[in-house]
Order: sequence, then structure tokens, then C-alpha cells
Amino acid sequence: MNIQPYVYFEGRAGEAIEFYQKAIGAKVEMMMLFKEGPPEMLSQMAPGSADKVMHACIKIGDTPVFISDGRCGGGATFSGVTLTLNADSDAEAGKLYSALANGGHEQMPLAETFFASSFGMLADKFGVSWMVLVQKKPN
Repeated sequence: MNIQPYVYFEGRAGEAIEFYQKAIGAKVEMMMLFKEGPPEMLSQMAPGSADKVMHACIKIGDTPVFISDGRCGGGATFSGVTLTLNADSDAEAGKLYSALANGGHEQMPLAETFFASSFGMLADKFGVSWMVLVQKKPN
């Protein structure tokens, strides 16, 4: 069993996918637009939704993340959920943190903590919350 995140961007999924590709090296595994689905589905969507993302799968590192524009309602909320990037080094953590923070909001600067050699929290420009960390190795 596993858990797979599914993130709804309510009209900004295409933009988010491009951002994650550039910022953290996400790879698009598959993407389907609403116009590629059944016509009755498109008729239930907001006008102008044909070219919006019905369903996509991007891979961030080894983890698949599902993404959609949802109902294209234009007001995505991401409260109560945080995505975590486990970096292999402090240098990688710094790059990931900086890239995700571009246009976003820093919540906790990247720094050493009692449990990580690097740890920081931010909300990216879409409002998605992220933690970036490099866990300390046990002694």
C-alpha cells in the first residue's frame, strides 16, 4: 500500500506543472486535458475549461504526484497538507528551497535543526506548502 498526493489547482495546473518542471525537475508522466475526455464531462465545467488539465501525473524524484485543475473554480486552497522534499544534501536542499520559494512565501528559513542538517518551510507561488529537509544521520 502507498499514499499518493493529488493536488487540485483550480485552473492553474498547467502553470504549476511548468513551474515544478523548472524549479525541482518534475517530469510529466502523463497529462489529459478536459477536451480529451467525454463531452458530457466538459459540459459540466466552467466555460473555457477545454484546455485545462483534467488529470496529470508528474514525477518528483521517485514519487508520482497527481495534478488536476479540478472544477476550474479559480481559488485553490491547500490548507492542512504539506508536501515534503527529502534532499540528499544540504546543497540540494538549498537549490530546491530557493526554487520553490521564488514567488512564494517563506515560512521558516532553511537552517540546521536538532533533527535535520537543513530544514525549511514555505508556500510556493500557488499556495502549496512545502517542507525541504536533509535528515541527520543517526550516530
